[in-house]
Amino acid sequence: MSAASVHHTPVSHLERVEAPGSMLTKTAAKALAVLRIGTGFVFLWAFLDKTFGLGYATPSAKAWINGGSPTKGFLSSVDVGPLQSAFHAMAGTWWANWLFMLGMLGVGLALIAGIGLRIAAASGALIMAMMWLAEFPIAQHTAAGAASGSTNPFADYHLVYAVVLVVLAAAYAGHTWGLGRLWAKLPFVQRNRWLI
Repeated sequence: MSAASVHHTPVSHLERVEAPGSMLTKTAAKALAVLRIGTGFVFLWAFLDKTFGLGYATPSAKAWINGGSPTKGFLSSVDVGPLQSAFHAMAGTWWANWLFMLGMLGVGLALIAGIGLRIAAASGALIMAMMWLAEFPIAQHTAAGAASGSTNPFADYHLVYAVVLVVLAAAYAGHTWGLGRLWAKLPFVQRNRWLI
């Protein structure tokens, strides 16, 4: 093949990207790492406070280890939305307690460690969606007719957290200041890319 027969096509910026996430600047990658760890701590703290009753949202007497229920108080007080009776029925059940607490622990640890961000994003977004439905900010009034106290009918913090989780997973935020790169190289993760 002669040099004249080689056609050089300009490579676009997007085609030069060698690895997922390589378009991020180092500053952006560090900012996402801080966001990832901070968001992870939000989930992990909820688990710790509800488990041990650290005296912030959960007093010691209502701690899970002292027989309290992590879901009963919140779900039994739902007074808006189409799923009000369903949430009341779930409140305090063993399976709701365990699913909620395992979800908060799993999402928190995954985010802080920077591993399994796809699963953490899906699980955390589901938890946030359920909490959004329980608070149902679309409603201006409770079932009893009182003002609901909603300040925004759609974009409350539950949905913002859900979006943050998706962004963190999509940006491979676990690769900076986390174990994401090492995790992605593990053979079982290589065979099951959904674990990244």
